[in-house]
Amino acid sequence: MIRIEIVKWCDKEALIRPIREAVFIEEQHVPIELEWDGLDELCTQLLALDGDEAVGTARMTAEGKVGRMAVLSDYRGGGVGKSLLSMAIQIAKKADLPHVVLDAQVSAIPFYQSSGFEVVSQPFMDAGIEHRKMKLLLGAG
Repeated sequence: MIRIEIVKWCDKEALIRPIREAVFIEEQHVPIELEWDGLDELCTQLLALDGDEAVGTARMTAEGKVGRMAVLSDYRGGGVGKSLLSMAIQIAKKADLPHVVLDAQVSAIPFYQSSGFEVVSQPFMDAGIEHRKMKLLLGAG
């Protein structure tokens, strides 16, 4: 069973880093200098675990921007990404943030729309991949 933990970068970097390297650097060819932007210690980190195995991750800024969501290929389509996103939304609600935003790869837009996110920008390129900004308004309470 998959569980999502809220962790600190300094404590779980050794588990998070290989997931992001596999997904972003190896699979999607994101340049290494763009992936490691120095912001990880400032973000809330989420880690998806299957037993003791780290299988997915995401991070969120204090302002409610979700990013670096990555799930190992063998675990895609099984709800890991949805669980990570749901936890990020819960954290934002507890922090009384008005919304959650993210820069979605165009291919992932339907995934985020299924959680209520709406496209709020024209397409733009990031790390050689087409993206669009998306936003989820959070209701009071």
